[in-house]
Amino acid sequence: MKKITVLSGLLLLAGLAAQAQERVAEYNVRPAVTVRTPLQGDSINFKGDKFTTGNLLKTKVSLDFDGGRYERMVADTAGYVTVAKADKDNLFYLFATNLRAERFMKGKLNVYSPARFEVFVNGESKQVKETAEDSLSQVRPTAVSLRMDPEADYEIVIKLLSSADDKMQPMLKCEFEKEKDFADVACRMAPDMKRRFSLFNTNFGSRASRVSLSPNGKYLLTRYSDNYDVKRSRTRCELTEVKTGRVILPNANEKMNWMPNSNKLYYTVMGEEQNDLVVFDPATMREEVLLKNVPEGYFSWSPTEDYLIYMLTDEGEKVSGPLKRLLHPDDRIPNSRDRYYLMKYDVATGLSERLTYGSHNVYLNDISPDGKKLLCSTSKPDITRCPFSLSSLFEIDLTTLQADTLVAWDAYLGSASYSPDGKQLLVTGSPSAFGGIGKNCGEHPIANDFDTQAFIMDLATKKVQAITRDFNPTVSLVQWNRVDGCIYFDTTDGDCRHIYRYVPKTGGFEMLPLEEDVITSFTLANDNPVVAAYVGGGNTSTGVAYTYDTKKKVSTLLANPMKPVLDKIELGQMEEWNFTASDGTEIKGMVCLPPSFDPNKKYPLIVYYYGGTTPTTRGITSPYCAQLFASRDYVVYVIQPSGAIGYGQEFSARHVNAWGERTADEIIDGTKKFCAAHPFVNDKRIGCLGASYGGFMTMYLQTKTDMFAAAASHAGISNVTSYWGEGYWGYSYNSVAAADSYPWNNPDLFTKHGALFNADKINTPLLLLHGTVDTNVPIGESIQLYNALKILGKPVEFITVDGENHFVLDYAKRELWHNSIMAWFARWLQDSPAWWNDLYPERHW
Repeated sequence: MKKITVLSGLLLLAGLAAQAQERVAEYNVRPAVTVRTPLQGDSINFKGDKFTTGNLLKTKVSLDFDGGRYERMVADTAGYVTVAKADKDNLFYLFATNLRAERFMKGKLNVYSPARFEVFVNGESKQVKETAEDSLSQVRPTAVSLRMDPEADYEIVIKLLSSADDKMQPMLKCEFEKEKDFADVACRMAPDMKRRFSLFNTNFGSRASRVSLSPNGKYLLTRYSDNYDVKRSRTRCELTEVKTGRVILPNANEKMNWMPNSNKLYYTVMGEEQNDLVVFDPATMREEVLLKNVPEGYFSWSPTEDYLIYMLTDEGEKVSGPLKRLLHPDDRIPNSRDRYYLMKYDVATGLSERLTYGSHNVYLNDISPDGKKLLCSTSKPDITRCPFSLSSLFEIDLTTLQADTLVAWDAYLGSASYSPDGKQLLVTGSPSAFGGIGKNCGEHPIANDFDTQAFIMDLATKKVQAITRDFNPTVSLVQWNRVDGCIYFDTTDGDCRHIYRYVPKTGGFEMLPLEEDVITSFTLANDNPVVAAYVGGGNTSTGVAYTYDTKKKVSTLLANPMKPVLDKIELGQMEEWNFTASDGTEIKGMVCLPPSFDPNKKYPLIVYYYGGTTPTTRGITSPYCAQLFASRDYVVYVIQPSGAIGYGQEFSARHVNAWGERTADEIIDGTKKFCAAHPFVNDKRIGCLGASYGGFMTMYLQTKTDMFAAAASHAGISNVTSYWGEGYWGYSYNSVAAADSYPWNNPDLFTKHGALFNADKINTPLLLLHGTVDTNVPIGESIQLYNALKILGKPVEFITVDGENHFVLDYAKRELWHNSIMAWFARWLQDSPAWWNDLYPERHW
C-alpha cells in the first residue's frame, strides 16, 4: 500500500454536541478502473429509455480493499479529496473508510461531489447520484441514513464515476451528522482501524473442518467449510501429499473417504439404478468405478474390503387419523417408531443380505480386524426404572449368522470397538457400567452418567478393566492403533478438548502437546502412527489445520483460513481466573477483557455460565462466546461451576439431584470475588446470561440474589416438573440430573428449585427469550415465569423467536435475537436505553 500521509491514530469524534457535522479526514482509494460506454445500436432501449452516463453506475465492480492495492488520501482544508479526471471514456474510483459508534446512534452521512457516485454501507447500496454538476456551488449533499449498533463496524465505500465529458475534476467530501439525541455519543472514523468481533464472525468465514489420513500416512484429505453469507456456502476438499505438503488434488470430491487398508479414496455417485462406488488412487491419480448399483444409504467397509455393512431403517407405523395413542413417552418424537437393521452387501456377488430383524434397533459398533465378525448393540425400553432403557452388546458371526451376547442388558453402555488383534474390546459408558467398576465419585451415591468412561474387555475371559476411573477428562475413542498398540482418546478436559494417548501395557495417559486448546478433528495413520493431523481452535482462533509428528512432538501448520479475517479484528485479551469455593474446591473460569482495554476505566461485567453437565468450551464460534460480548465494551467472566464433566467424577456427580443448589452459590460467590479482584469492574453494573440449563440458572439465580443489574435467559427452565413432563427429553435428562427422584418422591427438588415457585423473590430486570417450537425445553417454561412476574409487577420482558427450536439457527432471526440481548444489557448495564427503545418502542396493551 502506498501511503501519502500518515496520521497518528484514529480520528476521535466525541463530545462535540455543538459541532453539527464531522468531516471524513482520510480515505483508502483504489486505483482508477476504466469503464467504457457501451455500443449503442439504438437511441433508446425496449423501455423507451435513453442511455445516460449515470447508467454506468449500474456496472458491477468489486468493492474489496483486502488486496492491498490502494493509497491513502487526506482531505484538504475544505474537506475534499480530488482525483484525476478521465481524459477519455470513464473512470471508477473507490473510496473507503470505516465508522464505529461507542453506543447506539442514529445519524446520516452527507456526501458531496460534482461527480456521479453510489454509496455502499457494508456492501449494500444505499444511495445513487446519477447527475454531475458544473461547479461546486451547485453541489448539494446526498444523505445516507445510518442506524448504528454499539461498537459495530460500518464500512463506507463510495464508487465515484468520472467521465471525460464532465466539466469538473472528480472531488469528494463526506461529513457525518449525528441526530441531536446522540450528539454526545463517541464515534471513531478511520479507513484502517481494526474491526470488532461480531456475530457474523461466529457464523461465517472459511475454516478447516475435518482431516483424514490414508492408512500409510502418505496422504491427507482435508475438508473446508466456506460460509460466505446466508445464501452462499460450500464444502471443499483438498488432498495433500504429507511429506512435501504439496496439494495434489485441490478440488477433491467432498464425499471422499479412505478405504480401510488399500490407501485409496472412495465415494458414491448416482448410478443407473442405485449408486455407483468410485475409487481414486492418489499414487496414480486415476479413478475407476469399482462397484455398480450398490444400495443407497450409510455403510461401513469391512477391513478386508470384500463387503459393506449398511445400517438401514424400517419405517414405523404412520398414524393417519386425528388421534394417536402413545406407546411410550418417546412416541411424541418424530420417527421414534422407526427401527434400524443391518444389511451386508457382498462385493464379489452383489448380494444384499439382511442380517438382523426384530422389534428393537440394532447398531453396528465395529467389524473385527479379520472381517469375520460384527460387533453390534441393541437397546430396549425399561420405562419403570431409571435410566429407562437397557442395552446389550453382542457379536454376529458372519459365517454362521449366530449371535454371541457379550454384555446383557446393561443400562449404562455406550459404544464399543475391537482391539487391533481382535482379542479385546474398548467399551465406553457411564461410570455405572459393568456394575459400577468405573465409579470414582467420592461420597456421592450416584455418578453422572454423562461423564463417559472407558473399559477394556478381554473377549476370552469376559474380564473388564476400568481404565479411566482415576482419569479426570471425559473420553471418546479416536483410534486403537494397530502398530503402536496405543489408544488415542478425544477428551473433554475442563474447558478444553485435548487428545490423550493411553498405553495399555503401562496404564499411563499422555496428553499430546498440540497447538490449539480445542481439537475438533484428529486423525492418525493406521500403519504409520508417527503421522497425525488435526483441526482445532480456541479463544482467538478457529478451524486451524496442522500435521503432527507424534515422535518429534512437533506440529506443522497446514492451513489457517480464518487468519486474514481475524488479523483485522481487535480481540479481547483472555486469561484464566480461578477461585476457591467455601468448601475448598477450585472453581475454574476465564476472563475476557474488552478490546482497547483501559485499566483506569470502570467496565460493566457480564457473567456467563452453562451450569449443567458440560463445561463451556473455549472458542469463538458460539453466539455466547466471550469475545462477542467483550467486543461491546464489557468485561466477561465465564465460570465453570460444579457439576460439569471434564473435571473428575466427584466434580461431575455434584450435578445429580442438585438443580442449581450448589451451582448458584458458586456463581454468586465467584462473581463477588471476581469483582473484588478486578477494580476495573463496576460491581453495580453486573449482568448474567445463560441458555437451556444456563437459562434455568439465570432464572434461579435471581431468586437467590439481587446482585445482578440485569439478566437474560434463553430457553430457560422455570419449573423442573413441567420440563420433566413436557420436554422431549425432560424425563430422560432427569434420569441423570434428578436420578431416582420424581415429583411424587422428591417434590422439593421439583418445585423449590424452580424460579416459578419463587417468582416473588425476583427483583432483577429479566429478559426471557424462547423459540416458539422448542421441543427440548418447551416455550411454556418462559411463558409461565413471564406471567408470574407480570402479575407481581416485576421488571420482565419476553421475546419469542418464531419458528425456532431450542437453538436459533436461522441467521436473520439469530441476528435480531442477539441484538435484543445486547440492547437489553446496554439499557441496564451501560445506561443506554436508546437501542432497546428503538428495537421495541413503548406500546400500551
